[in-house]
Amino acid sequence: MLRVFLLLLTMTAGALAQESGPVVTAARKQIMERARHLVAAAKEMPADKYGFKATPGQMTFGHMVFHTARSNNGLCGLVAGEKHAQPDLKDTDPKDKLVAALEQSVAYCDGVLSKVSEKTLGENLKTPWGEEMTRAELLLEINADQADHYALAATYLRLNGLLPPTAKKK
Repeated sequence: MLRVFLLLLTMTAGALAQESGPVVTAARKQIMERARHLVAAAKEMPADKYGFKATPGQMTFGHMVFHTARSNNGLCGLVAGEKHAQPDLKDTDPKDKLVAALEQSVAYCDGVLSKVSEKTLGENLKTPWGEEMTRAELLLEINADQADHYALAATYLRLNGLLPPTAKKK
């Protein structure tokens, strides 16, 4: 009987430790939804348009995909408290390599975000750019970053006569 009790206690403690709570759940849901839209946009843009940019001062579509993959790895690595290795990648690499790197970065973020607990949101983390941010602030930063990148991707798709993923009928 004691073994059963200890087993149940261990399982319950493990389940509670994994529970992320409403704030983390909402942040993860939004971040991952935008991330899926970014991957869909990257797949939608034809390979020959990865060099497209709306004005000379803006980044190319390929650079946006490259930058987003690196941002995901870097920011989610900060949330995890680790330095995630960046893929060997250039913004001029072929579409399939850039999309694969973006997909890998999204999977990495999903894994990291699935482990975040409400209890750790207030922890201060040192960023590579010299700021201290709480884990909660980093979640908000990732969310804003994803929204910014998707807005650019959607604009570039429309400028090339394509509908962004969120504009397509379901």
